[in-house]
Amino acid sequence: MLKNREGQRVPNVTFRIRENNEWKSVTTDDLFAGKTVAVFSLPGAFTPTCSSTHLPRYNELAPAFRAKGVDSILCVSVNDTFVMNEWAKDQESDNITLIPDGNGEFSEGMGMLVDKSDLGFGKRSWRYSMLVKDGVIDKMFIEPDKAGDPFEVSDADTMLNYIDPSAGRPDQVAIFTREGCPHCARAKTLLTGRGYNYAEVPLPHTVRSRVVGAVTGKGTVPQIFINGEYIGGADELEQWIRKAQAA
Repeated sequence: MLKNREGQRVPNVTFRIRENNEWKSVTTDDLFAGKTVAVFSLPGAFTPTCSSTHLPRYNELAPAFRAKGVDSILCVSVNDTFVMNEWAKDQESDNITLIPDGNGEFSEGMGMLVDKSDLGFGKRSWRYSMLVKDGVIDKMFIEPDKAGDPFEVSDADTMLNYIDPSAGRPDQVAIFTREGCPHCARAKTLLTGRGYNYAEVPLPHTVRSRVVGAVTGKGTVPQIFINGEYIGGADELEQWIRKAQAA
């Protein structure tokens, strides 16, 4: 049975990190003392759920966490610093500090080190999240102790809801573009002026019309989506913004 450690201090551990081609020691005091920190721990870098959902959503919601008083977000995994550094390059992780628990000391101290030898992983961390205030665990969300790799409660939205159920989420904005497109440049300027942190999907000429046609039924770019709603091109975006400002 995985034990909840709420009210206890985090383990006293020194992590060995490779930064700018030099070794660096980072202690738990460096990470937690005097701070409010959201932590999520997972079985391994580059693994499916960790890469597709767990880390990206914490990164996406980081501004909302900061607005609610969270100083930093840590991702802990029983991997060495070289693996974690390469995973960071492979992910949208600018808002997350990836912590290599290479020896599993932190995970073991948390009581979350489990045997995944059946998968060839050896000892790894169980998936969980926690909110830590000045080194003391305020809240833990531990995945249920059952077979496989459950991912039900340690997600970013559950943690943010615990901190403040009314916390706003950043808008999800994507724009299909092509190189040298003036209307794309205008649309991006409009989105930036509105404060949107958009995801740009640049399409080469060889596939642009097929991709845009399959997704939107149109043949030109830009094409913009906001929170799952299809907006259209630059002109439609401008109209949409006017309506939103007038509402």
